[in-house]
Amino acid sequence: MLGSVSTLPQQPQRSPFSGHMVVCGDDALAQRLAVELRYVYGERVTLLLPPGRDPRRPELPLTQRGRAATLFGRMSAAMNRNLGNGGTVANGGAAGDTGAGLEAVRILEAAEPSDEAFEEAGVDTAAALALVYDDDERNIRAALTARRINPRVRLVIRLYNRKLGQYLETLLDQAAAVAVPGLDPTALDTSTTVLSDADTAAPALAATALTGSSKVVQAEGLLLRAVERTPPRQGEVADPGLCTLALLSSTTHDPAGAEGSDSSGAEGPQLLPDQQSVAAATGRGTVVLEAIREAAPDGPAPRMGGRSAPLSQIFSRRLRRSVLGVAAAVLGLAVASTLTTGEHPLHAVYLTLLDLFAMGDPAVDDSAARQVIQLLSGVAGLMLLPLLVAGVLEAFGSLRTASSLRRAPRGLSGHVVLLGLGKIGTRVLVRLRELNIPVVCVEDDPAARGIPVARRLQVPVVLGDVTQEGVLEAAKIQRSRALLALTSSDTTNLEATLYARSVKPDLQVALRLFDDEFATAVYRTLRTAHPQALTRSRSVSHLAAPSFAVAMMGRQILGAIPVERKVMLFAAIKVAGHPQLEGRTVEEAFRAGAWRVLALDATPPEDRHPDLTTAGPSPSDRPSGLIWDLHPGYVLRAEDRVVIAATRRGLAELLRGRRAVTPR
Repeated sequence: MLGSVSTLPQQPQRSPFSGHMVVCGDDALAQRLAVELRYVYGERVTLLLPPGRDPRRPELPLTQRGRAATLFGRMSAAMNRNLGNGGTVANGGAAGDTGAGLEAVRILEAAEPSDEAFEEAGVDTAAALALVYDDDERNIRAALTARRINPRVRLVIRLYNRKLGQYLETLLDQAAAVAVPGLDPTALDTSTTVLSDADTAAPALAATALTGSSKVVQAEGLLLRAVERTPPRQGEVADPGLCTLALLSSTTHDPAGAEGSDSSGAEGPQLLPDQQSVAAATGRGTVVLEAIREAAPDGPAPRMGGRSAPLSQIFSRRLRRSVLGVAAAVLGLAVASTLTTGEHPLHAVYLTLLDLFAMGDPAVDDSAARQVIQLLSGVAGLMLLPLLVAGVLEAFGSLRTASSLRRAPRGLSGHVVLLGLGKIGTRVLVRLRELNIPVVCVEDDPAARGIPVARRLQVPVVLGDVTQEGVLEAAKIQRSRALLALTSSDTTNLEATLYARSVKPDLQVALRLFDDEFATAVYRTLRTAHPQALTRSRSVSHLAAPSFAVAMMGRQILGAIPVERKVMLFAAIKVAGHPQLEGRTVEEAFRAGAWRVLALDATPPEDRHPDLTTAGPSPSDRPSGLIWDLHPGYVLRAEDRVVIAATRRGLAELLRGRRAVTPR
């Protein structure tokens, strides 16, 4: 049953205009995405939420609509204050927004994304629809329904299963082409986009476990490394790399300083600074774009402990040594038989083996030496029987324990303790193992999604409630390098962090928190209590929402990296239709604090792949690939496609008026 429009804050009735955005979801990502679209891009947004409280977080007193309304109310008040002080919306806002402030997001309630719910939300006239429910199956059913109602709507779907997402994209695009004959292929390129919030956030979360954290963005088979660098010492000159992407907070090491969010003011991080700002920012850390290298082909993540021979995984070292001892004894007896009897070595070995297995005739009429060798061979045969039994038992035991979870090795140190093996924790685990970082996981649910992955990667797992005494000690927290608290409970993450800090005060910590205000308070408190230790608080929805928002605007997002508590985006954009880029040189197109052109796609337009991250090779007689060492004087042409680094509001300004709505 559909709920009425929320009255806190006051909501507009259903918009008579077409081309609005619809967001459907049941967690923080839906709310954060609606905020991104409305207050960064200035789009009209309808948010469809399930009624009642969030079943995954029953401790919250407000319903999901109440929490969303509170969030939108805070954003409306902040934006209206900005407009009242003479500020402007990042992209000029929607019609009717200027002067009177920004109207809030329209909120509806529905238990399921049904035909009736989509009709009330106006999906039939919407420009884009985001389906970001936590359940993959619900998102798929809703996508099929939406494509039937509006074949032209741009779909952005949240799916954890990446392979299924690729098939779904093709299926829904084919459905759109069949329903609308003659549909523009360029519009079909962005008709369906499948994203995973876990994949988007995992690199940033994994990077927090690394000192001088390095973030990686992949484009056209290349890896772009953005690296945090500490301030240079007296007399040293900082290496700017390819370019300086950001200046870190001037109070990064001050417990009472800025927390690195958008509200930090001048002390907070500065994204995409100009050369003058970089030169004047003495004593501040930087995030620089380092040299770019080719990406290695995808392969299985390395296992803990390196490679081992198959026998070492099945049989114990003691058993293998015993077998070698028996083999050496047999060889010695064969040599002794050859020397004493003068027989051919092969025949001597044959006789020794017969004696070993008690299959030879008694050497009654042979020499005394032959009789002694036969007796010794019989003794060796008696030793062989228990070895065979032990080998069989160990082989069966290895097969039985191959599917069991490993324990943390006794001498393990310098590892990362990962709490939670849900969707996010599993992706972070895979990412950490790709970086060859030793990990010990803690999970209280034996049937958690990441348990099979940890078993396959041979990563030690401690099963138990992290808030119980002894669980973190079993994960060797006192000898670890970092703690990543990524469970779905804010209180569990905070309790584990506080306990870990009591055991090891200088422990590097990153914790996942859902509420942004709560995350800010926790971040500053932990910095004050433990100024010598690195603390990071991360919100998965905050990291993932910009990528989903850009996809809803019909643009390709290559990656997102966190800079303290801000987010920088990397996107591929066609120059045509962007007056801020077209006809300008690379140097003139740069706008400090908004965007910077990083690379040019040299592939001819007719050979370009719509997705830079999966672009295939071009014909050998034509230029292809990305040019990263662009001359500052190069003039950007309408047919060019470029890779840019941008802030959220900078990218919103670039996309102003560029929303591609297919004519009906």
